[in-house]
Amino acid sequence: MAKIFNLFNFKQKVDYKTEILSGLTVALALVPEAIAFALIPGFSPLTGLYAAFVLALITSIFGGRPGMISGATGAVAVVFIGLILELKRNFPGIEPETILNYVFATVIVAGVLQILAGVLRLGKFIRLVPHPVMFGFVNGLAIIIFMAQFPNFYQKGTDQLLTGMNMAMMLGLTVLTMLIIWGLPKLTKAVPSSLVAIVVVSAIVIGFSIDTLTVADTMREGESIKGGFPPLSIPQIPLTFESFKIIFPFAAIVAGVGLIESLLTLNIIDEITETRGSSNRECVAQGSANILSGFLSGMGGCAMIGQSLINTSSGARARLSGITAAVMLLVFIMFGSSVIERLPMAALVGLMFMVAIGTFEWASFKTFRKMPNSDVVVMVLVTLITAITHNLAVAVLLGVVISALAYSWENAKRIRARKYVDENGVKHYEIYGPLFFGSTTLFSEKFDVQGDPSEVIIDFKESRVADMSGIEALNKITERYSKVGKKVHLRYLSKDCIRLLANAEDIIDVNVMEDPTYKVMVDKL
Repeated sequence: MAKIFNLFNFKQKVDYKTEILSGLTVALALVPEAIAFALIPGFSPLTGLYAAFVLALITSIFGGRPGMISGATGAVAVVFIGLILELKRNFPGIEPETILNYVFATVIVAGVLQILAGVLRLGKFIRLVPHPVMFGFVNGLAIIIFMAQFPNFYQKGTDQLLTGMNMAMMLGLTVLTMLIIWGLPKLTKAVPSSLVAIVVVSAIVIGFSIDTLTVADTMREGESIKGGFPPLSIPQIPLTFESFKIIFPFAAIVAGVGLIESLLTLNIIDEITETRGSSNRECVAQGSANILSGFLSGMGGCAMIGQSLINTSSGARARLSGITAAVMLLVFIMFGSSVIERLPMAALVGLMFMVAIGTFEWASFKTFRKMPNSDVVVMVLVTLITAITHNLAVAVLLGVVISALAYSWENAKRIRARKYVDENGVKHYEIYGPLFFGSTTLFSEKFDVQGDPSEVIIDFKESRVADMSGIEALNKITERYSKVGKKVHLRYLSKDCIRLLANAEDIIDVNVMEDPTYKVMVDKL
């Protein structure tokens, strides 16, 4: 039993009151978002709520980051819009129930892919995301969270803003919520300020029968969050290659988007709590949760940065808070729907506004004059793409690509060559900087083939051949010397460079001079 507790990190000291109250706050915040995300592709509210329950529970128990909250998310919900359109193109007149079966099957396949990513230890590649991309991701996400609250200031079913007393009441209750969340911690931290704000504002609205937008008003007519335990739902789709061809591309996107958002959220929570989670373990947990979600009538999802920040800002650091949030969410669905549907949206909007303010990296503005221009461009670009498209995966991947290209360009300009002729009349070229695809042109320009003596040594003591483009550059330079009857030696190549040359013997023929006293320190991954 002790080994099991250690596996789940239950051994750590737990503040039970803080964890349970924080979990209750998160559960309240999960309800409107799960409903909203389910409505994006046209699903019922329970499809989103069931997904939120399953993901929050499984990832809280088995995940790699205690305190992080998962549930139904907009990034995943958007993918299903494309799937639904594809299904309607392939099967005109397809029934909504059949569409849901394909959605559940897609979620299950996505979960399998996420588990494979964890088993193959691909989670570590999240370390390749540069800090400017992280800044841009967080800032863009804060803008999304902030902008997502604006529809609550419109009249139900229209694109018209609230007016008069209705608008004044909505704004007043929202500001009151924000003030409580901001001010209460200055007086006491005995209870989460977010929970107190929701309770106080809800009590005012219900006690004085104030006419304002509630959770029930965010749902379509006739819909409710009332339900039972998530029903077992084995997807009823044809087990054919044609079906697999339809769902696999969308499953891969769901898996990729989910893991990118989850692992980036994990990194953010790591920084806040000054602890370190396990990215590969989180991949397996996310995959397992999505598979179970698909079998329990859920739309799938991933980590939620907003709810995770609510949780950590309330003081939660253990798995109990996430478990509490999941259990309380199920209690709301099964027994408390009538109460939850009466909660004022102003309280939840104010909470999410505070989350957005806390999420935004305001310190990133101070780095504008300290960071390289390329990093500033990447940060701003990722922020804009995230905020405009809501496609977090594309924004992050594009940011990584641009950062990599900028890094390659800077390194390409760093290759240098010190030249001298020794007492034996041999010309030496001492190369500094990496020889790779970006620096091959500058490398070739360093040599004076026609003016050099009959023997040349190219010294790589302060350089290394990084890729096949570097090998090809060496091939070309030796060919140029060979054509004029001159001999080239390569000196001080590291072991990995020598191995590259040995593997490329079909395309290159050079005399590699080795110094037995020279050793190269190679990083071991």
